[in-house]
Amino acid sequence: MGALAVGLGWSVAARAESVLVLNSEDTSYSIIDRATRTEIGRLPLGREPHHIAVTPDGKEVLLASTVTNDLVALDTRTGEPRRIVRDIVDPYQLGFSPDGKWFVTVANRLDHIDIYRGADFKLVSRIFVDSVPSHLAFDAESKAVFVTLQKSNRVVAYNLETQAIKWNVEVGKTPAGLVMLPDNRRLLVALTGEDGVQVLDPKDGKIGGSLQTGKGAHQFWPKGDGRHWFVSNRVDSTVSLVDTQEMKVVGTIVVPGGPDCMDITADGKELWITQRFLRRVAVIDLAQMKIVASIRVGKSPHGLFILKGDAVGTPPSPVVRAAATEPAPK
Repeated sequence: MGALAVGLGWSVAARAESVLVLNSEDTSYSIIDRATRTEIGRLPLGREPHHIAVTPDGKEVLLASTVTNDLVALDTRTGEPRRIVRDIVDPYQLGFSPDGKWFVTVANRLDHIDIYRGADFKLVSRIFVDSVPSHLAFDAESKAVFVTLQKSNRVVAYNLETQAIKWNVEVGKTPAGLVMLPDNRRLLVALTGEDGVQVLDPKDGKIGGSLQTGKGAHQFWPKGDGRHWFVSNRVDSTVSLVDTQEMKVVGTIVVPGGPDCMDITADGKELWITQRFLRRVAVIDLAQMKIVASIRVGKSPHGLFILKGDAVGTPPSPVVRAAATEPAPK
């Protein structure tokens, strides 16, 4: 297992609400102590780790290593290694459907979308595309998955049960992050090649509006009230707070260095966000709506996750291997 196995040795103890940061151009992830705002450890992790996903039961966070085709599962409360899921090919972006039945990965480097069974990571269908798939979202009923295709400037929707295409529409330059709003009637898509967000109807992909946020609009994160979402604008180096009921920007925070992935502390007081071009992670005080700290990490920090409790060292669990047999490409 090489460096990945060494990483699972777990010699650094996380503390309450430690922050995990994937360093996508290093073979590592950083552990930051929230209280002291310092990096307290950096552990090996495969190669080109980018994004994360939490399992439906909330007990594990999956760190995706794209080149080594692995998911490293850590305890969401302690950060302890639990298992490795093998043979998940190029898991650049990943997520479970709301009902937990489906697990979907987007192979940004290899140009395909994989649909697995959520219970055992058995591959159900591999769908090849030629348009650099990027991010994904699900509808509330777990019937559809939506994927942005950066090269062709489109968003595509698939039926999860049949894996058949539902629609494929052009939305604007270089679509990236997308999110289904709680009403299940509006799908927001961030246009990294432009300066804002498009609003789509998830039934047919019809564009129903747009909102300017900032150049390089890239990723979303919920504030937690069901109404407001943060949008990271990588080119403008800002984060917008969007009121999705009135569809307007109600706050803007300056975050230098290409702000990207985000998470909010359990007390709702801080927004943590990776600064991709500075090898740093910013801490935003939400009462003040400004940066109060910036912490050095590895090269090109990307995915980020805030742990829920304390850690004690324990050995890793056995490796889990995904099914070797794959259906014919569709």
